[in-house]
Amino acid sequence: MAADDQHEHPPIIVIKKKGGHGGHHSGAWKVAFADFMTAMMAFFLVMWLVGQKDEVKEAVAGYFRDPGKFETKAQEGVLQGGGSVIPSQGPPVGITKKPEETAGASTATDKIRLKKAAEKIIEELQKQAAFSQLKKNIRIELTSEGLRIILNESDDSPAFFEPGSARLLQQSAVILMIIAKELGNLENRLVIEGHTDAGYAGNKDYTNWELSADRANTARQLMDASGLWKGQVREVRGFADQFPMIIDNPNDGRNRRVSLVVLYQSRERMYDQVEVGEELMTEIGAG
Repeated sequence: MAADDQHEHPPIIVIKKKGGHGGHHSGAWKVAFADFMTAMMAFFLVMWLVGQKDEVKEAVAGYFRDPGKFETKAQEGVLQGGGSVIPSQGPPVGITKKPEETAGASTATDKIRLKKAAEKIIEELQKQAAFSQLKKNIRIELTSEGLRIILNESDDSPAFFEPGSARLLQQSAVILMIIAKELGNLENRLVIEGHTDAGYAGNKDYTNWELSADRANTARQLMDASGLWKGQVREVRGFADQFPMIIDNPNDGRNRRVSLVVLYQSRERMYDQVEVGEELMTEIGAG
């Protein structure tokens, strides 16, 4: 047995040695450092924002309230700060959708298009028997807003509406239907205005305000059903007798009128501005 024991191999012991520098290559410190840098960036962003003007703060707040809406609507100018978070050096005139020079070029193109539409309207109106009687009561002009079509009454006899009423006469209905058909071919939206003269007394329940607004809305209803596309009318306004066409004679019958204003598309963008104001209810303690 002793001889056999001498030939036995001693047990083999394997020692696994850990790499001496393995700990230094762990990624845990990178995560911690990244968290630290993120926190520092957030801190400096807050410090920068605290020192900014109210316009910049509102722009940043608008983004965090609704990032998706901010991104899709910013270029349209419907969010405060949408164009830039750096305030303009000029007077605060609001946010526009396009640069001024681009809007100018768009207006020039629009003017040509609207002038052609006016020529087409006149051509179609001349085919109507009622036009010969109402020609003196129709005025079409290009203004700073766009194409303005004025349908005014007369002193001697009603032209478009029954006296003191928002009920259209049959001959005037035909005129509005033809105009609506032609304007419906345009991409431009329009505003319909109602005006009265200063002579209509009415009563406390139905004044010039109600009459002017009702006449504009009656025109809108007929035109919507006669060729305008859905949503083409963006506003219906009633001005009562506040803006007479015959300035030196507020009682003149021609001041009773409905005006159809076909807006330049660049002008429409100005109407579509939405400005964010300063909330006063909370500030004065009423919130």
